[in-house]
Amino acid sequence: MLFGNKKPPLLGLDITTSSVKLIELSQSGKRYRVESYSAEPTPPSSVSEKAIVDAKAVGEAIRRAVKRAGAKASDVAVAISGDAAITKVIQMPSTLSTRELEGQGDSQADQYIPFPMEEVSFDYEVIGPNDKDPELMDVLLVATRTENVEQRQSAVRAAGLETQIVDVEAFALENACRLLSHQIPDGGMGQAVAVVDIGASSTTFSVLHDLKVIYTRDFNFGGQQLTEEIMRTYGLSMEDAGRAKKQGGLPSNYQPEVLEPFIDDMTQQVSRSLQFYLASGGGREQPDMILVCGGCANIPGIADVISSRVGIPTEVGDPLGQMKISSKAKSQGVNKDATALLTACGLALRSFD
Repeated sequence: MLFGNKKPPLLGLDITTSSVKLIELSQSGKRYRVESYSAEPTPPSSVSEKAIVDAKAVGEAIRRAVKRAGAKASDVAVAISGDAAITKVIQMPSTLSTRELEGQGDSQADQYIPFPMEEVSFDYEVIGPNDKDPELMDVLLVATRTENVEQRQSAVRAAGLETQIVDVEAFALENACRLLSHQIPDGGMGQAVAVVDIGASSTTFSVLHDLKVIYTRDFNFGGQQLTEEIMRTYGLSMEDAGRAKKQGGLPSNYQPEVLEPFIDDMTQQVSRSLQFYLASGGGREQPDMILVCGGCANIPGIADVISSRVGIPTEVGDPLGQMKISSKAKSQGVNKDATALLTACGLALRSFD
């Protein structure tokens, strides 16, 4: 077939405790364009600490997101959390064919995976020649419990879609970080950049060098803590507190008594993560800059506060900054949500691998 090699587009689908975010990208030359986008609240208690508890309820949320977005694609890329995955770089003879690699990879995987192999899904990818021994190649092994994969497949299937790729959030984030290169001096080359992606219930702190992740850490902290504090302070429901957080209209004591203590917590978490990073290996130096992403990146002045307290230049990360955006995606508020779309964008970029 003349155009037989063109792969169908993938919907990048980021499933979290607070929302289902779906984005579809197209590519023209080196530019990307957002074709469709939407976000739907995740049904209460259907996702707990990144595990899908109620696949049918999550599937309904995905179905609503697809309908609202007007997305035409039916193939999906999803991700499991980094703490649900085992990743290990192993060495294998560089002379192995693909078939031999599969055979040896299966036997080697058993050494590194602390679960019965029948309960595990795993895959590997050749990174390239080993630096120390040219007769060996470095191979990335990634494994997770099969139930983590099946939860996501079930939710996607319940929405009438098909899962083509199950990625790891840290890899999706690294994939998306090329979309932030317009904000980094020299396009990120020769630069160490910390990316702080603050989600609803958890935050991923990553350090990139030459746009490659060299360190990553997940911890429990997120915008939901601010929502819960608004609920407690003003006697609001979760839904009303979330709306007030985004749209404003809270009493005058909100900033000094609720928001500022939350910002203090956030900057302490960033500072602590930097200390963990610096202590994680010899020769580590402070990153050249910080990019803060996630829903909390929209708090006015947050980058300036982090910069002044941590002492590193900080900006709000915008993965859509260099993209064209369809009128359909604009109407769904994709620009407003841009800071929270790193994982979804990283997954959607797998369309072009």
